[in-house]
Amino acid sequence: MAITTYAELQSAVADWLDRTDLTAAITNFITIAESEFNRTIRHRKMITRADATIDSEYSATPADWYQTVSLILKTDPVCSLEYVTNEAMNALKESGSAPGKPLYYSHVGTEIQAYPAPDGTGYSGELVYYGSVPPLSDSNTSNWLLDLAPDIYLYGSLKQSGMYLRDDERTGMWASLYQRAVDDLTISDQRTRGQTSVRMKTKALQ
Repeated sequence: MAITTYAELQSAVADWLDRTDLTAAITNFITIAESEFNRTIRHRKMITRADATIDSEYSATPADWYQTVSLILKTDPVCSLEYVTNEAMNALKESGSAPGKPLYYSHVGTEIQAYPAPDGTGYSGELVYYGSVPPLSDSNTSNWLLDLAPDIYLYGSLKQSGMYLRDDERTGMWASLYQRAVDDLTISDQRTRGQTSVRMKTKALQ
């Protein structure tokens, strides 16, 4: 059967399990699988942009933020902030703490830490980051991942069901199928990004 909606995914999981008494549990399987997607999958369709105002040492990240790709200040010229580890950030602060135009950033929890701390100016910036996979629900019946790789959703949810049902044999099988599907998605994404890069370089040389 085709798996294009949240309802069809739930039905498919029930069919594969050959169970009709797990309706509530299946929604939990899907939710837990989505948590794993967000921790482990990095795909170009997860990349998004958000305007940022850097006006203090610490700034909140967007609610769907998972990993930063880049952070720039829209100054003239544009300034790309360099990422440093927390240890390196502490070393920078020990070397001098005078406020100024931020040049470096790090992460403290879900906040962005800028150095130097802004000098009273609210710097306009742009944050490019990996956002979470939009969770499926009765009101949000599909998303890009379900459209692109329904097998990831199916096997990811079945893997969670195996733990719930204490079915160690099938859990291993579903985990293997899930990882293969994720690996295939990653390879496909890498090829697409590489082909795009080649086309752009070729065009620039003409």
